[in-house]
Amino acid sequence: MSLLATPVFAANETCAAAPEPVITLGFGSRYTDDSVSRSDIDEASNAQVNAALGPIDDFLRDLTRVANAALESEENRTEKADCAIAQMATWAEADAFSELNSIGANFSIGARLAGFAMTYRQVAPYSTDPQARQVIEDWLGRRIDEQMTFWEEDATSGAKTGNLRGWAALGVNLVGQIRNDPVALSWSQWSATLLQCEANPDGSLPQEMRRGKYALHYQLHAVAPMVLTTLLLEQQGRSIKGICDNALDRIVAFTIADLEAGEASEAYSGESQSLFDGTDELESFQMAWLEAYLVLSPNPDLDAYADQFRPLSHSKMGGDQALLWASPIGSDG
Repeated sequence: MSLLATPVFAANETCAAAPEPVITLGFGSRYTDDSVSRSDIDEASNAQVNAALGPIDDFLRDLTRVANAALESEENRTEKADCAIAQMATWAEADAFSELNSIGANFSIGARLAGFAMTYRQVAPYSTDPQARQVIEDWLGRRIDEQMTFWEEDATSGAKTGNLRGWAALGVNLVGQIRNDPVALSWSQWSATLLQCEANPDGSLPQEMRRGKYALHYQLHAVAPMVLTTLLLEQQGRSIKGICDNALDRIVAFTIADLEAGEASEAYSGESQSLFDGTDELESFQMAWLEAYLVLSPNPDLDAYADQFRPLSHSKMGGDQALLWASPIGSDG
């Protein structure tokens, strides 16, 4: 995931208009109808999902660049913060994501809400527009209320213990902290606990190990929000560190060990893993959670291991992870 594209906030200190807000989302599954393991990709449907989510993800990457730039340097910090806030407010005023017309759209939006909330946390302290901030906070509050209802009432039973709930829990936690919402914080705490306590004794995640050749891929996708939510809860005085026989440590240990050859995930799933069969290559953004995990559990060997992937950045996790967790953004509120 590159952070090198042209930023929204240009060198001449002008703030570009926000892209057209995405109000309605509705798309099917990335996978074929008969894929029991949810691992057989339907190329046409996958392209449709990517096309629907692409404008949101592009916007998030741009916002993240501006937010990180505001944290990195005092130069034009207020202008950068106000730019990001103004752009987010455009989407908030339009009530973006208010019409989610498929279960797939509801599944996908949690990670995007996490990305917007992480961006907002970075720039809000430096913004000079309290009215715009309130509009954004109210918008995010509506969206997470809908997410909590969706995951409790409408999500499929398997998904309720899978990676997408983890991303929803992260988004709900972040917005809950921004809005000082105890219900949201409690729901994120419960969800993060549930997901970690589902882990097998060896740290593998049962729901992800069913995913055929993508088992390890989705284990990785689940670990990221688990780690960040656990760190946030720790900082919020809602610690779940060490629950279920140190579940998170076991999950992380399994994931890192299996990145050597994917043998354990293959044994569970019955298929050679996508990271080793030529389908995919491991990318640094997939390991971005390591910075937060090292704050939770300092480990010199793991720190050295992380060097091969640094700099670690992920737009749905707020961009530059070293910047975030080494700065006040990682410990506020």
